[in-house]
Amino acid sequence: MTTMTDPPKASFKLSMLLNDTRYRSYTFQFIALILLIAAMAYLGSNLAQNLRDAGLNISYDFLGEPSNYDINQSLIEYDSRSSHWRASLVGVLNTLLVAFLACITATIIGVVAGVLRLSNNWLVRKLMAGYVEAFRNVPVLIWILIIYTIMTAVMPAPRDFRGDDAEASMILGSFAFTNRGVYMPKPLLDPLGWMVVGVFVASIIGMFAYRRYATKLLYDTGKLLPMGWPSLVILFVPAILAFFILGRPIELEYPELGGFNFNGGIQVLGSLIALWFALAIYTGAFIAENVRAGIQAVSRGQTEAAAALGLRPRRVMNLVVLPQALRIIIPPLISNYLNITKNSSLAIAVGYMDITGTLGGITLNQTGRAIEAVLLLMLFYLVISLAISGVMNVYNNTVRLKER
Repeated sequence: MTTMTDPPKASFKLSMLLNDTRYRSYTFQFIALILLIAAMAYLGSNLAQNLRDAGLNISYDFLGEPSNYDINQSLIEYDSRSSHWRASLVGVLNTLLVAFLACITATIIGVVAGVLRLSNNWLVRKLMAGYVEAFRNVPVLIWILIIYTIMTAVMPAPRDFRGDDAEASMILGSFAFTNRGVYMPKPLLDPLGWMVVGVFVASIIGMFAYRRYATKLLYDTGKLLPMGWPSLVILFVPAILAFFILGRPIELEYPELGGFNFNGGIQVLGSLIALWFALAIYTGAFIAENVRAGIQAVSRGQTEAAAALGLRPRRVMNLVVLPQALRIIIPPLISNYLNITKNSSLAIAVGYMDITGTLGGITLNQTGRAIEAVLLLMLFYLVISLAISGVMNVYNNTVRLKER
């Protein structure tokens, strides 16, 4: 009787690193890593030597020195006696603010324009095509300047709101659109007021949870639940009830004309509005093309099958077409969000003080610390870009097709 036994394993030899295909790729990768580390070490050493020869040293002590300049719009407490670090933080928050607003607005504009580009109405289809072509083929800086010029040249001055026969009037007695920006009521919150805000945030989460549950129920059982009015009820009713039950803890401070300008309320500068809308409308044109391409990539048979089941066109788009198109729309959408964040550095053209205008502008010129300021700028944009990519990639994994 013959027994089959495995052949004895050969002992490891150094020659196997090159001759054995199991180890050869690892060998070449290790050699490439060593060469890369050596090249980076050489460049770093060369940079350090050149800086020493020029009498320069890398130091971030300047961040603790007084900034000695004002910033026209700030989300946190700041004055000219604050440090350069505080000024840089104000710039970071201003950048994140305009990037967030532009991303949300661009997404809404892009989705609507992308869907309307496929409309059966010839006029609507051509108008959306004209919008896309006009904004995609003109640099965003020009649109920023155009919108800013409209804000400063066309809008009335604060003095036009004065007198019984004033040339301009506030909208609803609360909003004033001027060439210096938009003035709106400012909410004043006490501890109970923050509780109302918390209830509203919970309502937003609850609304998305309900819509997700309704969609899953439809896919699993075919039972169709209403989406519109339940979403509005979940979103607003709890917050309204909490507002009245807690004794109306939120008050509004309205802007009032005093002297040469409005006092009180919130002032949204024209530079912020110009940058926000220019980035949103410009990037929305690119997102519209991504949405159109994603929708057209879905088989027409999907739409016909959904219509045969009795689904209305709006339901077909929301429940059948768009969920499948998202796997094509999301990857380029990530790039559009990154472009919005990086294009926000053009804010200096209209005087909006973002991180490029503070740390990369006035702070750099005052302190002369060009290398340190540029390195911090690079680090900020790198971190925020990686964060956006990470979040969107997680969302992309949730909407991609699941293979069995």
